[in-house]
Amino acid sequence: MSAVRSVVISGASGYIGQHVRLALEAGGVEVRTIGRGGSSDGNWEDPQSLVNVLEGSDLLVNFAGRSVSCRYTKRNADEIFSSRIETTAALGKALAQLRTPPSLWINSSTGTIYRDARDRAMSESTGEIGTGFSVAVARAWEYELFAAPAHVRKVAFRMSIVLGAGGGAINPFINLARIGFGGSMGRGDQMFSWVHIDDVVRSIVHVYDNPGISGPVNVSAPLPVTNQEMMREVRQALGRQRGVPTPVWMLEFGARVIRTEAELVLKSRWLESEVLAETGFRFQYPSLPGALSQIAQHTRRGLLPVALG
Repeated sequence: MSAVRSVVISGASGYIGQHVRLALEAGGVEVRTIGRGGSSDGNWEDPQSLVNVLEGSDLLVNFAGRSVSCRYTKRNADEIFSSRIETTAALGKALAQLRTPPSLWINSSTGTIYRDARDRAMSESTGEIGTGFSVAVARAWEYELFAAPAHVRKVAFRMSIVLGAGGGAINPFINLARIGFGGSMGRGDQMFSWVHIDDVVRSIVHVYDNPGISGPVNVSAPLPVTNQEMMREVRQALGRQRGVPTPVWMLEFGARVIRTEAELVLKSRWLESEVLAETGFRFQYPSLPGALSQIAQHTRRGLLPVALG
């Protein structure tokens, strides 16, 4: 049983944050939240409330940040950047004022920080940082975390694509398969690193229980697949035999229609969770078929809601 007793979650209203909160509460952990609504225990507009809610907690997990599933207009890009950097900075300032700070600060990051990888996996020790807007955001995000004046153990969760029932990244893929467009996207050879939402929760607890872990931590199942393989597994989980491939031009057109970026499915993300493996973590869902089978069992029929950017 984990030693964690109280957790503060910022960004608890998003898909990942909601699931982590409910799972920890189900395990008897006291959860307090930081957000912008009146239902949160701490409010971003009130710095003292951040200090109050963090005082005496065991663990801080920060998921705050505007969704990247949108068009990268200047306005959206500014919001993506500021929603991550400013909230992380605010948490660092609050933690530095505490008499009894949490022993661990886990800050969300992204596996997109690595380059487009089709030749080998990117681990924490051997991964090569990429270029472009998404990478610049991730680098600034992590810099703000590790440069923060708070004297606590800090971990940047470089998460791969998080899959789970009830929302999140899987819904668009399910919808495509259900309307017949469940084939490969673009060339289909881009790697698809993923992690089941339940293993995100378990990895948080694992990192807390292993005080030797600090710095960047890749959070990705050990058996990534290509996009072509991923879409085939989605079809099989849903009982669909065939799926029409979507060429790049169609993806770019569709991305404009739903106000997102084709990069989200065309970039090759190939992560290796070296730190978790070396510290004895075992994934509950190591392979995609098992994860998709669980998701399919808890997913209703018909088209699923997809947040528009």
